[in-house]
Amino acid sequence: MKKILLLVTLFSVSVNAARSQVLKDVLNKVTKSTQGSNLSNDDIVSGLKEALRVGTDSSTKKLSKMDGFFKDAAVKILMPEEAKKVERTLRNFGMGNLVDKAILSMNRAAEDAASGVGTIFWDAIRQMSITDGLKILRGGDYAATDYLKSMTTKQLTEKFRPVIETSLAKTEATKYWKDLFTAYNRFSKDPVNTDLTAYVTERALAGLFLQIGQQEQKIRKDPAAQVTDILKKVFGSK
Repeated sequence: MKKILLLVTLFSVSVNAARSQVLKDVLNKVTKSTQGSNLSNDDIVSGLKEALRVGTDSSTKKLSKMDGFFKDAAVKILMPEEAKKVERTLRNFGMGNLVDKAILSMNRAAEDAASGVGTIFWDAIRQMSITDGLKILRGGDYAATDYLKSMTTKQLTEKFRPVIETSLAKTEATKYWKDLFTAYNRFSKDPVNTDLTAYVTERALAGLFLQIGQQEQKIRKDPAAQVTDILKKVFGSK
């Protein structure tokens, strides 16, 4: 008799637990549905455009300041991989100061160029469709940044390169680079000829998108970073 009562009790507990879980699942679905029901497609697209605007504005302002690149280890532009041997050789010959000047000048050029890229993103942001918006909203922490990167990298490279080239000349990076490799080539049987402008352009854009991605992640997860009503409405209800 006791065994029967125990079995009945266990069965009852199991059924109740199952019902409870089903109820929780239903409530979760209803809650999510209710949260999303207040968001129109226009809200979603407007919120994502605002997130990208905030992210790009914040990133370009940060990176275009003095030492924006140079003192940020995550984006600092160092010697390209194929020039590491050059760097070691010159430092061994007591020419570390020349290497340091070249590195500083590359970062100064990137900082100078970053101040002029904010408006370049706007064409891609304006073109965002409802389909793009829904995909980005449901995507990962960097979905908006990835969208922006896919839409702008080619155009940014074309527009960014002459700015970088001018900036490199203005900060004398080109001169330091030429001096650097002229000095190295005196000791090497294999002269190095690296396209400085292309290298700095690629690294500067990589640093810029890294910063934009970090801003996007904050907006998605941190209520304090949702600085406008539309950002709170879209990302706060996600």
